[in-house]
Amino acid sequence: MCMCVQHFAVMKVKFLSILLATAVLASCTKITALQNTQDYEYKYEVAKQYFAEGKYGQASILFAEVLAIMKGTANAEESLYLAAMSNFRSKDYDAASQYFRKYYQVYPKGQYVEYARYYCGLSLYHMTPDPRLDQQSTYEAIKEFQEFLDYYPYTSIKASTQEMIYSLQDKLVEKEYLSAKLYYDLGSYTMNCAYGGSNYEACVVTAQNALRDFPFASADRREELSIMILRSRFHLAEQSVDSKRVNRYRDCIDEYYAFTNDFPESKYIKEAAKIMEKSAAYVNKHASKDELVD
Repeated sequence: MCMCVQHFAVMKVKFLSILLATAVLASCTKITALQNTQDYEYKYEVAKQYFAEGKYGQASILFAEVLAIMKGTANAEESLYLAAMSNFRSKDYDAASQYFRKYYQVYPKGQYVEYARYYCGLSLYHMTPDPRLDQQSTYEAIKEFQEFLDYYPYTSIKASTQEMIYSLQDKLVEKEYLSAKLYYDLGSYTMNCAYGGSNYEACVVTAQNALRDFPFASADRREELSIMILRSRFHLAEQSVDSKRVNRYRDCIDEYYAFTNDFPESKYIKEAAKIMEKSAAYVNKHASKDELVD
């Protein structure tokens, strides 16, 4: 009895697999037949039917084929928007962003222009990569979202759009943070700080640019960037030639005050204080009387 039940279960799985394969084959055959037809009005109606049924992949294939034919007709605007949305729903975000952008460029006062601008940004948002990779699509997504808010400042989705902009900016900050940290970790590995540029100097510049360019970065990330600047300045001073050392320790002191002013309760406050103490001690020992640190 048990073997019979097991056999029946195996046969049922095979039967369902055959049905599924048959359905897929039939679907592919139908799409191929539709692609070969010259009746574009019929093809367009079937594409809309696929869209309504949630078959976005099939819909996007057919919409792509009718767009050129529909150009200049009463269905041109709708077909372009549905082509864009079909690609978005089927997660082809690259194609979707291009179609949405084309829509609002061709139909700046079109019926769906507000949606097209928003979904263009959202498509690019979904395409943004890991912070360690090139962030071109991240910049483009921010630009699209910002333009959307410029055109529709009172939109009901203003808050959520702004939140996505902040999250994209956080990704850019993270990329700059990782770059700065790489320079810091390399230290004086490739160059001697006493002679020309160094990784510590590159770390300072990169971190400062990140703080300047992204003022709305999270407090935690701003704190990490700021302490990295202080650490880098201190290492740079330590490894400098005598003629530059006093001024570079003074840079550390200035950076300490900036850090403690911005983050008075930082978890790095003791580390910062030690840097300040060592920097002040060196300056007081080697500077002239009118340059002493209180």
